[in-house]
Formats: sequence, structure tokens, C-alpha cells
Amino acid sequence: MDTVRLGGLLDGEPQVVAAGTPVLAEALQQQAVPVEQVDWRPPPEEAVEALNAVLGDPRHAAANATAVERMVAARPHLVDVRPASEALGLEKGTFLHAGPPLEWERASGPMRGALIGAMLLEGLASSPEEAERALESGAATLDSCHHHGAVGPMAGVVSPSMPVFVVEDDRGGRVRRSYCSLNEGLGKVLRYGAYGPEVIERLRWMGAVLGPVLRDAVRRHGPVDLTAITAQALQMGDELHNRNRAATSLLVRELAADIVAADAPASDLAEALRFVNGNDHFYLNLAMAAAKVGADAARGVPGSSMVVAMARNGTDFGIQVSGTGDRWFTGPAQVPDGLFLGSYGPQDANPDIGDSTIMETVGLGGFAMAAAPAIVRFVGGEVPDALAATRRMYEITLAEHPVFQVPILSFRGTPAGIDVTRVVRTGILPVINTGMAGRVAGTGQVGAGLVSPPAEVFGAALKALAALAG
Repeated sequence: MDTVRLGGLLDGEPQVVAAGTPVLAEALQQQAVPVEQVDWRPPPEEAVEALNAVLGDPRHAAANATAVERMVAARPHLVDVRPASEALGLEKGTFLHAGPPLEWERASGPMRGALIGAMLLEGLASSPEEAERALESGAATLDSCHHHGAVGPMAGVVSPSMPVFVVEDDRGGRVRRSYCSLNEGLGKVLRYGAYGPEVIERLRWMGAVLGPVLRDAVRRHGPVDLTAITAQALQMGDELHNRNRAATSLLVRELAADIVAADAPASDLAEALRFVNGNDHFYLNLAMAAAKVGADAARGVPGSSMVVAMARNGTDFGIQVSGTGDRWFTGPAQVPDGLFLGSYGPQDANPDIGDSTIMETVGLGGFAMAAAPAIVRFVGGEVPDALAATRRMYEITLAEHPVFQVPILSFRGTPAGIDVTRVVRTGILPVINTGMAGRVAGTGQVGAGLVSPPAEVFGAALKALAALAG
């Protein structure tokens, strides 16, 4: 099957979009006719009935318009930095983690490593072996970050003593809050499942020094406009998932004077400023919390087929949809395809893990790779691949973000608001760029690459929406 759409004939410059088999597109290209090939195929036969039900729901179009408008209208601000015990009410022995709910028995290597490290950090075990035995016996309570308005990168483990960013959006007469831990940097870090002495020492310093310094700086500065920083960073070559160099630099410029003025020893202030400035990924966690606020604003719209969360726990990949409440639709997490560090290879990589896919959910990360062509040096591929990835995502989204814009696409807004029906109809899956954690607990990061969700999660969500169709 080959379908062609013609446009621009009145101005004498035909534009051709071909969908289906490439035969006709190739013939036109041989005649020097500009043509864009779209990766399209008929929806699966088993999904047609559910698609008809959802698309025929009289609430559907308006519900999606409402959901995506709420998401892109969010204007999150950093307002505080507080211990998770205060901000989230976490009690000793309670840990949050990335992705859908998970129990120890099904946890992957990096998730287990991060939980072991959290036990050591909180003084609930004196050795990794003791920590593992305690976790096996059910000594800790585990829950999803998303269930608490929070997100966590990679393993995403949050324990009571960890400082977290507090992000707020007060538009529309309602204050929404989200939370995320502070970024540790790359390599052997807790979020990648490492738990060696240097990991625990760094986390304790972050709790004792970095968190309080940032808290004082943010309170002195006042709310920090994260939408403005993110929008500017996109113009400077970031896509805000795996490239945050510009955004981190902008954050340092914003807070540097207030950090220096904080009530702490000069050596602590210098060390804190040096750490943030030297960690190109530091802004990622703030961007995640900001994205969470926007996505949460779109929750609970009856009839909407827009995705409001994508998350992975290293075992499962799950999505949540605006019109189906807090229900998770899950499938097996996939191993990313990309570049590896040192001697590591595909056999060393764990399946995809982390809440950082909240970035793609709101139109950043893999959806904004056209704004950050240098990202291909981190995740693999070529510059045209980054441009093609963003263009392809317009096929499965509801809107173009009015603030987040891509310079190379003539400042077109990033594709925002993943629509379950469009994913199922086209067969195009969201593209995600991500880091890779080592399969074995304690390894740390082994690479970075691209990955997609399992297709079945969108089919399952579609069936649930069909059952609720008005």
C-alpha cells in the first residue's frame, strides 16, 4: 500500500508526502520531486474495534485538547530544597524507586544495588551483605516515586535523609508540587546501582552540605523559573534528558551569587558551587521534576488518551494515561541500543530503567533531539537521525509546545502530548534517549543509547480506554 498527499501546488512547488511502501516515493525522488516518506502502516486488526470505540467517544477530542493544554500551560518553579523525610514524609525504612511498583524479588541488579546503598546510607545495615539479607526479608517498604508526586532518574531510589528539589506550579488557582533527588554525576553513582564507599560518602556530603547550601540559596533567591531555563537551554543545544550542559550552566548563573551568600563556611560554599558547575547533568533532576508537574496537571481528564507518565524500573516499562486514572499498563523493559563505555558491551547492560522518560512524555529528551544534534555523540547515530527522530514524533503527539522550540526546524514547537490512539494507529513508538546501567548490582553506568517502550503497553491502554468510552 502506498498513499501520497500533494500540497503547495498553487505556488508551483509541489510537496509530496508518501506513506506506506517506498516504491512511489523512490520513483518521485528519481524525478527530482521533493518527497517525504512517512513510516505508516494500517493499525493492527485486533486494535480496530478499540480504536473505533475510543475515537468515537464524543468526549475524546475535547478531552485531549484539555489535557495537552494543561500540560503545556504549566510553569514550574524551584521553590525549595528539603530532606525527603520532610518534603515527602518518608519514614525510616521506606524507600521510593523509579517506575511502576516493584518488589525486591523482581528487582533488577541496578535497582537492588541502589536499594542496598540506601540501606547503608540510612544506617539500616553495616555491610552490603547485611543490607541484602534485610531487603530479602522485607525489612524495607518500597513504593513508586510517581505515587508520591516524585520522580527519580535510573533506579530512582529516594531515602529519608536525601535532599530533594521541591518544584511548584501555581497556575489555575491550584498549587501542584513535585519532587526529585539531587543529581550525583555520572559513573559509579547510586542511581546506576553502585554502592561502594565513595558513593555513600558523596551522598552523605550531599545531605550534610550541598542540600543545605542550595536550600539557603533558593530561599534567598526566590522561585526559580524552570520553564525559562529549559526553553533557553533548547536554543543552546540541550534536549534536557541526556544533554543538560547549557541548562546546568544557566542554573549556576542564576544561583551563584545566592550560593556565595549562603550561611555556611566558605569552603563548603566553594565545594558546592564546584560540584554543581562540574556536573553537566545536574539540571536533569530539576527538569524531571518540572516535567512531572506539567504531566500531572493533565491527569484525570475523562476520555483523554494522552500519556501522562512513562517510567521504567529495570524490569517493567509502564505508562499511565490521563483518562484511566492511576492505573499502570506495563510490559518488559527493553535493553537500549547505543554506545558503551570502555570494554562494556550489550551483555553488560540492564534493561531500561528510570523515571527520566517523563522528559519525553512532555516533549523533551528524545522528542527534542533535533535541538541537540551533539547528543548523537553520547547515544549513537548521526545528526540526521536526531532530526528524523523529532520529526517522527509529531506523528504521535497532540500539540507543538508553545514555549519549547527547535531552532533548526524554524523554531517549531517540540512534539508534546503522546496520544495512545496515534501510537497504535501508526505503529510509531516514542523514541527515548537514556543512560544504561550495568546488569550486575554495584557496576554503575555502562553506556547510553536509544530505546522504545514495548508496543503492548499502548494496546493495553487503548483497550482500557475503549471500555470506558462514553
